[in-house]
Amino acid sequence: MTSERYDGFHVSRDKTTGIATITLDVPEKLNRVSMPARDQLAGVFAALGTDDAVRVIVLRGAGERAFTAGGDVPGFMTRTPEELSHLAKNVAAAERCPKPVVASLHGFTFGVGLELALACDLRVAADDTVLGLPEITLGMIPGSGGTQRLVHLVGLSRAKDAILRGRRIPAAEALQWGLVAEVVPRPDLEARTTEIALELAAKAPLALRMAKRVLNLANDTPLHAGLELEGLAYGLLRSTDDFAEGVAAFTEGRPPNYVGS
Repeated sequence: MTSERYDGFHVSRDKTTGIATITLDVPEKLNRVSMPARDQLAGVFAALGTDDAVRVIVLRGAGERAFTAGGDVPGFMTRTPEELSHLAKNVAAAERCPKPVVASLHGFTFGVGLELALACDLRVAADDTVLGLPEITLGMIPGSGGTQRLVHLVGLSRAKDAILRGRRIPAAEALQWGLVAEVVPRPDLEARTTEIALELAAKAPLALRMAKRVLNLANDTPLHAGLELEGLAYGLLRSTDDFAEGVAAFTEGRPPNYVGS
């Protein structure tokens, strides 16, 4: 296990399992995400995306009270309007990353915390999780992808209800909306997140990468074009060693051993 520290978060890599974990780690400040941390997170996701030893990435928050309650609010006043207009690019790093990214949520998941989670592929929430985009209460709107991703995930009506009112969404309602994939008791969150990460790590890396890439385009692509992309990806994966291994393992009744080629 190796670990690296950054501004308000640290990254650990387990070479045995292939799981890298990014932990937002300022619990005394509810894991607030500083302005420098946004840039650093983007760099970390890019690096993990090219690390062949990493199969899956988990994003979590330290402490008992929050995944993260949001950004460093006073820090926004130190940046120019031009700089603030590009905040969504760094927060989208988890979405751009070719590896599966699992957000493990608990407690307060507000502002950029929810926006970070929305950019992840899967969201697993503890039953004490409360989600929200409260920027409207500061005379602002969500500016790191929140308005757009929330609409895609839960629809325009629910997104307006959450954002225009700055409303807090409890875990059970978030599950009903499809905002999170599942809700578990708080004591079970870490184990369940690890279970999902291990499940993903055992799957064919190239197939996961291709599936994520095609799925990320689905919302913005006409059906006929999406089907064409799917078909091209399907044909490309036919030539991989992992697909041959998957077919052989299925035929022989054994677990597959995928190597990512």
